[in-house]
Amino acid sequence: MLKFLLSFCSFCLVFAVLSLPCMVGLTNALEQSGFISAFMSFYLKMGEPHLSAAYAVMMSYWEGVVHFALFLAIIHRMFKGKSYRSLGLLWAGSSIAHQVVLIPGVVIGKYGSNIRPAFWKNVPLFLVPFWAASLLFSRPTEMPVITADKIAAEQNKGLLSRPVDLLLSLLLAGAMAFSVFRGFVVLDCPLDVCFTYIYQYEPYLKDPVGFPRVMMLVYLFYGLPLLTVFIYGLRTPGCSWMLDWTLFFAGAMAQTQWCHIGASLHSRTPFTYRVPADKWWPVITLNVLLAAAPALLALRCHINAAYFMKPVPKGQTQNDKKKN
Repeated sequence: MLKFLLSFCSFCLVFAVLSLPCMVGLTNALEQSGFISAFMSFYLKMGEPHLSAAYAVMMSYWEGVVHFALFLAIIHRMFKGKSYRSLGLLWAGSSIAHQVVLIPGVVIGKYGSNIRPAFWKNVPLFLVPFWAASLLFSRPTEMPVITADKIAAEQNKGLLSRPVDLLLSLLLAGAMAFSVFRGFVVLDCPLDVCFTYIYQYEPYLKDPVGFPRVMMLVYLFYGLPLLTVFIYGLRTPGCSWMLDWTLFFAGAMAQTQWCHIGASLHSRTPFTYRVPADKWWPVITLNVLLAAAPALLALRCHINAAYFMKPVPKGQTQNDKKKN
């Protein structure tokens, strides 16, 4: 009981502290978009000038709206005595992706020569989501009550007998190919197709702010392995870890793709780096699909989790197995 109370108080304290950056982010987003004025000018000049970049503006909107809404929902479920683990994993994935792109992007981009002391507040904000994620992942996965017969029936089906899983596997394979391709593009691959793509389709990838380059490398070195194991999880029954990791990854991809899509179209991005008007639909469609695939996968895992549950003796449920 004491351990639960300490954990509960720790989470409440963390959410209370992290709510302040959410409000600062929303204020910055509203000011950069022209809805308010004279709130952030001094801080942008003396603290974090990178917050005026288009990518940071979209990041601020996400932090001020989505993260704050997740905090409120988690705290509400805490006080109601309901589980908040799934919401916490979404937030942890989104927050880690936020900082993984922001901090290196500022350091290696055009703002790297103008880093002020206030920038380093992002370091503890980077560590807190890892701490929260480690606590959430250490807790038992929330399994629905499903009979052994239903689990066995689902797990006896091959991939071709599960059209939704087959479609998701194809989407994930496409996301892998797109991630590899754009990783090569930002690494200055000399192939003609890479040259054509970065200059005629998605010139934002060479924006000197540094954020898009870091994001593509994160996709290549971290997103690609996760996409690979998710395809494995769709082909192999009993991978219960899919229920947690798909939520975590969906939060990360939604955050990064929101920022990337918005920044590539934003008026604060120089015109030469924005997506050309005649290439808008193919580029935006591909980027939306890249964000949608992990979200659809997480939704599929939680709507019908029987395929991902550990087999149990006939006539029992997962809860019966835990009791034994």
